[in-house]
Amino acid sequence: MPENILVCAAWPYANGSIHLGHVAGCYLPADIFARYHRLKGNRVLMVSGSDAHGTPVTITAEANDSTPEEVASSYQKEFLQDWDDLGISFDLFTSTHTDNHFSVAQDIFLKLYEKDFIYKDTMSQPYCEDHARFLADRYVEGICPHCDSDGARGDQCDACGNTLDPKDLIEIRHRDCASTPVFKDTEHFFLRLSSFEQQLLEWSRQQEHWKPNVRNFTVGFLEGGLKDRAITRDITWGVPVPLPGYESKRIYVWFEAVIGYLSASIEAGTNSGNPELWENFWKEDSKAFYFMGKDNIPFHTVIWPAMLLAYEGYNLPYDVPANEYVNMESQKISTSRNWVINLNDAVERYEPDPIRYTLTAIMPETSDSNFTWEEFVRRNNDELVATFGNLVNRVLSMIHRNFDGVVPTQTAIGDAELAINKLAESALISISGSIEACRFREGLSQGMSLAREVNRYLDDKAPWSAIKTDRESAAITLVNSINIINCLKTVLHPYLPFSTQALQEMLGLTGKVEANGWRWNPQEISGGHKLGKLERLFTKFDDSVVEEELNRIGSEA
Repeated sequence: MPENILVCAAWPYANGSIHLGHVAGCYLPADIFARYHRLKGNRVLMVSGSDAHGTPVTITAEANDSTPEEVASSYQKEFLQDWDDLGISFDLFTSTHTDNHFSVAQDIFLKLYEKDFIYKDTMSQPYCEDHARFLADRYVEGICPHCDSDGARGDQCDACGNTLDPKDLIEIRHRDCASTPVFKDTEHFFLRLSSFEQQLLEWSRQQEHWKPNVRNFTVGFLEGGLKDRAITRDITWGVPVPLPGYESKRIYVWFEAVIGYLSASIEAGTNSGNPELWENFWKEDSKAFYFMGKDNIPFHTVIWPAMLLAYEGYNLPYDVPANEYVNMESQKISTSRNWVINLNDAVERYEPDPIRYTLTAIMPETSDSNFTWEEFVRRNNDELVATFGNLVNRVLSMIHRNFDGVVPTQTAIGDAELAINKLAESALISISGSIEACRFREGLSQGMSLAREVNRYLDDKAPWSAIKTDRESAAITLVNSINIINCLKTVLHPYLPFSTQALQEMLGLTGKVEANGWRWNPQEISGGHKLGKLERLFTKFDDSVVEEELNRIGSEA
């Protein structure tokens, strides 16, 4: 029975380019997961969009003498091109700056207000007297009271992941002029998070399938006590407060951005001509998976579930497989120091699948990981080219060369063939389990392990020698090998969608790999089947790539 699988990926702020750390952290795992479930025959809806509101966008606009709308629109176009280039298969990648999102966010605001889960109160906010303006969260910086890290913002400390209030900051300063702001009272709307503390605590403790880091962080966060939080700010960019008298205030980004998963689902249904489609993923028997970095955990395991509980009738997250961070060349990624590899730059110079492969192999699933150009070159050359690509090339080229591109007829098979077929059947099952558990590195490793075993089988059987004296024996080896290559095509497709689709055509099979399903028939490619044109799957990199790429980074931006 097909399942309904909602795949949600974090909404990137529309104020800067996507870098490889972002990709490995949430977008690639979300895509692998979605592609796998489509292969399984499940109904999948994969959504996200650019977070167009909030102070990150306005700060960028001010710095570039532009408008927030112009900044958000520009990055929205860039993101869409990024996903297309890397094969990130969103069903919809939208923006929070749409009429649909405004409508959905305001509806939730009003419903929670009517239920008294949103209330009015005054709060003390930093105010810059030099600029005569209230300073929303990211306009102030200071020292984090939890970890003593300097550069913590008024909403969150990136160093330790704790959410903050501006008044928590030590040595608070206006990020633009470095002046010390004063605090003034201003009226805002608050979300009664405290009403859901016990319910969320009990719920999160039951999520034994969550990653330990996610579950432990969430439980610890809730055990520390849940305080009500203001959900509006004194800004003019964002979703307007849908109540008279508050025209100068906006619903703040941390509240309305998470609503984007719902508004995007509604928009996707409308675009497909099935306006009720979203209900299959939010109200019916379905599972929702939220992919993001660890800094976003509390917003998706505490705040968003609280909002859903308050609204009532919508499914809570099933899993939040948050990843840790990716460093680059053993240093923390920094856009300000140009210590970063932007996705649009990477796909300009390299094919997407080697990028996807390396980022999956180092995916920070349980701890911070490290990307290096040396590792990128090594994995491409030793694993994609020499292991997988070489396997495909030598099997298919032998069939082209010795059997005119037509798969020979296989007779009886021996123990070696039975053994290698059993390995392939096991790989199909084990990789399925790894991906479903969001252990993507493990699944990829299992796939490449199977490729290595087929290479060993080929080396033992040596069909290039047997063909001279025993064509029947060589034919058995080649037929078994090509069918296991067909299995590899399936299990590696979520990871390497471009090259596996090319392999599909080289095998002389029609249609999309995805349409074939997550299955394997060891006799699918049988005698008399005509192969397609043989092409090179991967290109070997020269060692000079490492030095060239290292010279591109590290200079002052």
